[in-house]
Amino acid sequence: MVPMWTDIPWLTIMVAIPALTALLLAVFPALRAHGRTVAVIVAVVELVLAIVVAFNFDWAAAGSFQFVQAWEWIPGLGISWALGVNALGLVMILLAAVLVPLVLIATPQGDARREGGYAAWILLLYAFIVLIFSAYDVVLFYIAFEAMLIPLYFMIAGYGLGSRSREAGMKLLIYSLLGGLVMLGGLVTILGNFAGTENLFRYDTLSQVLPGASTGIQMAVFITFFIAFAIKAPMVPVHTWLPDAAAEARPGTSVLLVGILDKIGTFGMIILCLNFVPGAASQARWTIVILAVVSILWGGFAANGQKDLLRLVSFTSVSHFGFMVLGIFIGTDIAMTGAMFYMVAHGLSIAGLFLISGFLIERGDTQEIAGYGGWQRVTPVLAGTWLVAGLASIALPGLSGFVPEYLVLMGTWKASIPVALFAVLGVVLAAMYILLPYQRIFTGPKPDIDVPDLTISQKTVVTPLIAGMLILGIWSAPLVGALQGVTEATPSALSDISASTNEGGN
Repeated sequence: MVPMWTDIPWLTIMVAIPALTALLLAVFPALRAHGRTVAVIVAVVELVLAIVVAFNFDWAAAGSFQFVQAWEWIPGLGISWALGVNALGLVMILLAAVLVPLVLIATPQGDARREGGYAAWILLLYAFIVLIFSAYDVVLFYIAFEAMLIPLYFMIAGYGLGSRSREAGMKLLIYSLLGGLVMLGGLVTILGNFAGTENLFRYDTLSQVLPGASTGIQMAVFITFFIAFAIKAPMVPVHTWLPDAAAEARPGTSVLLVGILDKIGTFGMIILCLNFVPGAASQARWTIVILAVVSILWGGFAANGQKDLLRLVSFTSVSHFGFMVLGIFIGTDIAMTGAMFYMVAHGLSIAGLFLISGFLIERGDTQEIAGYGGWQRVTPVLAGTWLVAGLASIALPGLSGFVPEYLVLMGTWKASIPVALFAVLGVVLAAMYILLPYQRIFTGPKPDIDVPDLTISQKTVVTPLIAGMLILGIWSAPLVGALQGVTEATPSALSDISASTNEGGN
């Protein structure tokens, strides 16, 4: 389709609508009583807007930033309100636009005003999600990166289902704030060395000035940025906040946290680290690859040792994020494309696992795996959909996880056979941490319980997720092609990284 209406500030509109609606819900208690309904309507509007942007996006130039709108904000410091998206940012916004309304629909009915407050926090978080994935200024990215902790903390601490939800929310807050403070050091380093540069913090400016900086400056910026993104990703050893947060939060909150927000870490590694300081990325490459493999294996072994279902699902994500980071830094185009595809596929499968596990826990009233058994005889649809989401998670051919994991492993094999062999062990662990819990929870003699299978509204939530897993598993070429454009625009291939190292300043 020929792009149209690209001068309309679509991205600013998409940030403003949920943010302003959240403010209205906070100010007017009477409106908050209908907050869930209002939030669903706003989320659907956002989905339509995201589709409009996608239809007007020039996919032939997928690696370039489009819909760029920039206004000077603090010109003395080179800070702008600048928004724009490449294919990766747009795909992540589309993923959020699909998951947010599903999370809102899946929210259990309860006290109307309390649930309206929860919906308001979701909308505010959604505004920051769009802002992060569409930011075209690093300071603007950083502000949203930090500000999103406010709604996220209250969604866990104030609306969590576990007895330790406040502690889990505080642990997440501390880890994330520490990462943000470290990243702030990188921004100060940039300002201290390039003060006076016009529009200094815009992506196009930084991608020109930083690659030519000295090795010391590049490494300082890279380390500070990478630490913040590694915490968010989450990578071993800075991952311990995730299992606590996921186990104590509502399943819907966990979907947004793991399915979307944690992808900010891998998104930042690609868009900020590799594009701005490729020389430093090259020097740190093998250290990060080792950490990625450790994350794959640690997450897999830890998941297999869990007795709590939600903690198990969260540890699977530690392993999956290891695959994503491996694909980003192993240094081959095919692995980089696979890592970006992995971000989308994992978003669908982990959303299914968390939501369906939540539906199960509503019925069984326990998160302990040992408290179940034989449930496929009572809730066959619930059991079947959980299995499909699990199989997509472990990369069964024909489902969404297969193509990205294959691409990452193929690209890794080309760069290092020993690393690829260690990563393959993670695939074996994945089969164990999905199939063994399924056997314990859903197979066996019929239990003496009387609980309903998935309701119509729950089927409404699960169906688009299952459909997405099937579509991406069978018809992956369009997404692979679009993300390949981002790969080609990123100094990610082994030869490109090496060249960047040789050309960087000393």
